[in-house]
Amino acid sequence: MENMEESPLRITPTVRALSSALRATRGNVHDCVRRGDGGNRMFPEPEKLWFKESTGKNLRSRDFLSPSTMLNTLYADGQLPPAVMSRVLSVRGRGVLPVAGGEVMDEGLRVRIDRAAAFKAVLAGGATEYLTPSAQRQGCVVLNCPALHPKTNPPTPESLTLGQLRTILLADHMGALLRGQGFSVSLCPLIPEDSDMVSFLRTLDIDWPTSPANWTNEEGEEKIQEALEKSTYRERETERGRRTSGGGGRKNTEEGENEAAVRVNLKRVFQDEGLQGYDPSLGTCTVHRDSVSHLAQLDLATADCTVAAATALHVTSCQDEFRQQQIAMLWRASGATHTQRHLVCGPVKTPASQLSAAQYLQLRRGQMKEASEMKYGDQVEGQTWDDIIRVMTSATIRFELLSTVHTSPVTLDVQREGGVSTKGPRGGVFVMYNCARLHTLFDSYDRGVEKGLYPDIPDGSELDFSALKEEGEWLLLFNYLIPFSEVLDQSGPALDCEGGGARVNLKTEQICKFLVSLSRDFSSYYNRVHVLGEPLPHLFNQMFCRLYLLRALRELYHSALETLNLPPIRQL
Repeated sequence: MENMEESPLRITPTVRALSSALRATRGNVHDCVRRGDGGNRMFPEPEKLWFKESTGKNLRSRDFLSPSTMLNTLYADGQLPPAVMSRVLSVRGRGVLPVAGGEVMDEGLRVRIDRAAAFKAVLAGGATEYLTPSAQRQGCVVLNCPALHPKTNPPTPESLTLGQLRTILLADHMGALLRGQGFSVSLCPLIPEDSDMVSFLRTLDIDWPTSPANWTNEEGEEKIQEALEKSTYRERETERGRRTSGGGGRKNTEEGENEAAVRVNLKRVFQDEGLQGYDPSLGTCTVHRDSVSHLAQLDLATADCTVAAATALHVTSCQDEFRQQQIAMLWRASGATHTQRHLVCGPVKTPASQLSAAQYLQLRRGQMKEASEMKYGDQVEGQTWDDIIRVMTSATIRFELLSTVHTSPVTLDVQREGGVSTKGPRGGVFVMYNCARLHTLFDSYDRGVEKGLYPDIPDGSELDFSALKEEGEWLLLFNYLIPFSEVLDQSGPALDCEGGGARVNLKTEQICKFLVSLSRDFSSYYNRVHVLGEPLPHLFNQMFCRLYLLRALRELYHSALETLNLPPIRQL
């Protein structure tokens, strides 16, 4: 049997092992499996047999539950054979949480985990294996952000809409998530290093790739133009009476009306290639210069891919989706064979107000400074506080725009008389505040060590983790530390799905929601429990166990915030 401490504990393998133990083979349950219409036996899907509990109320009595409805489906009258119960209580395997006991009650089969053993397995070794994706993947992903491509004029913070800002933040977040999973990630397009957009994005902790101020991509654009002129999908003179699709979202111009203009039949592209999910009204597109520039940037971004075919993920607003489908099919018509998917964001609404991205940042920064001054007074001055306000503003904006399912609209309160709360248990400020509380706790402990009040934290193998009996402690481990690596795993596999259509839906809101939920539960625990107790030797074991738990939580905050490209705040 594999040593539990050698393999990180996971929720999914535990559910699978419990399901396997409960879902007896056909030979074992010939007389007790329920039969459906026609006498066919009904076997529920394994992932539906068990529920992981998450609320404090339910975790007082159980950690996993197989509802009575499932037991009645599997066994006559829901009576669990002793042999099956024995298998459930003795489940083992790689990543499987240790089972302490279980019983059949009115609500179903309850299973309790050996919590002391789980605490030790996770915390004693430092918990590092719980802070990264459980599996590393390979591949090259280009995250293309149409909002940053020049149209008639290069984009500026003043011209950038809030919906476009949402796509940029989402692309930045996806880049960090995918890099953590092992993907090689490129961001597209390059933006001039001397542009106002660069400094604007850096204010939001976005490190977007740049090009020299006077750089041009003429060679790449000429290559694209030539490929489109020679494309088999180019519309010839005899075909020009057909309806066009507007040339990449632009009105007809003198160039578009020119007899020599290149027109490409986009509908034929996706029909011949068998591509699903593209708008049937794409029709024929006139190739304009901005489209050629866009395609040349995509070619450049994929040039260094180490695999034959990259995945290009176009992160676009719903307003720009049609234009981006045109760009995607033009790229295909030019000869590009890379997989292309579209991550489409819903609109950002600001009732009774209309703000650009630059105005929105200015508003939130002013509100953050005002809220900090109200709470901390005259100490809010100098470079340290400027940096804190900048990071807190960035966190506020990211959580406002990324906490919602990406296909859904976001509604912002941008009334100037409103404020940004430093205490409300909802958004980025609350998350950053609780991260800072953990740093303050360990600073206090370190000062206690320097004063001789506390000894150094011993090795985890020397501690008795059964001292962690407070319900909030198990909730923090079971709901956050153990599942975190599986939360990180969920963005990559969806990109690999073939035949799923042009659009791809990813759980881009998960990290923000995870951090807000973690902060609520941590705050509740921290307000209730005095971690640094009296410097008495008989209290040290429990204190050290709690410090191990909270040190792992501090690192969990860092890992999660890193996927949002947010540096932790270490003091407030």
